[in-house]
Amino acid sequence: MNVRRLIPTVTLAGAVTLGLVTLSACSSSDAATKKSGDKLAVTASFYPMQFLAERIGGDHVSVTTLTKPGVEPHDLELNPRQVAQLGEADVILYLKGIQPAVDEAITQSGVKNTVDATSLTTLEKHGTEVGHSHEDGHTDGHTAGESHSAGEEGSLDGKDPHIWLDPVKYAEVAKGVGASLEKADPDNSAAYRKNTDALVKQLGGLDTAFKQGLAGTTTKTFITTHAAFGYLAERYGLTQEAIAGLDPESEPSPARVKELETIAEHDKVGTVFFETLASDKTAKTIAADSGLKTDVLDPLEGITDKSKGDDYIEVMNSNLAALQKALGAK
Repeated sequence: MNVRRLIPTVTLAGAVTLGLVTLSACSSSDAATKKSGDKLAVTASFYPMQFLAERIGGDHVSVTTLTKPGVEPHDLELNPRQVAQLGEADVILYLKGIQPAVDEAITQSGVKNTVDATSLTTLEKHGTEVGHSHEDGHTDGHTAGESHSAGEEGSLDGKDPHIWLDPVKYAEVAKGVGASLEKADPDNSAAYRKNTDALVKQLGGLDTAFKQGLAGTTTKTFITTHAAFGYLAERYGLTQEAIAGLDPESEPSPARVKELETIAEHDKVGTVFFETLASDKTAKTIAADSGLKTDVLDPLEGITDKSKGDDYIEVMNSNLAALQKALGAK
């Protein structure tokens, strides 16, 4: 039987008093709360990992996330307390390549049960444009894989880490996470398996909704802040045109801005999407210059009070509705 560090209530309460740990039961905040009974301590790097841990772990886990609500995950820097917290985890769930500071800290944490989501599915290269070529047979913009930040290229060889925005790939990751929790806590394996099956079924329903909802649209091209939606575009036959590359903070060149204006006219694009955690300035400028509307397409890197939904499933359904409206779904 695998050994895990269970956290009795009395021990945890004492540690919290001393300010040594920061664990919260199924919460994205770093404020400690009292727990009842022994639970598997799971630390998630950011929201997509937190969601899986909470849904699959259920009542048997205590989930802490390193990325507070409203913080852009790519920019996260860990404080000493968070680094120490990593070492106290029974299981760490993360996605290599999204947060370099987290990747480094996990390597140094010494925690045996670390689960890298990128190892649970197949990664692909996506750039500013992903999906089908334009109707006249030529391709405007960059081809898939051309645009990515140096940091991400170094860690993932230019491959796109935004796998959670494809419900099918996210389901593959969910299965791997479920298996990892079973291994770390075999006494509750039946519960983890049941919760995994339920989540995978729900993600299958989401996949079906996207397939049906985006089957008949006036245009297949959408413009968004950064290239987070490559997997989603490829899955549902769309073309993503990103203002920036895989890094949401990178600035587009004047040539790229001009190119996007041309693409918008050519492909009858009516909406420029921005997101909740990154600056919307460039997106709104391009939209204003081209006479286009703006709307939110959420990359689901974190849930805040500005999110159009309370969890992954709700926000993804909001994304579907936004795409249907922007692309002219029939």
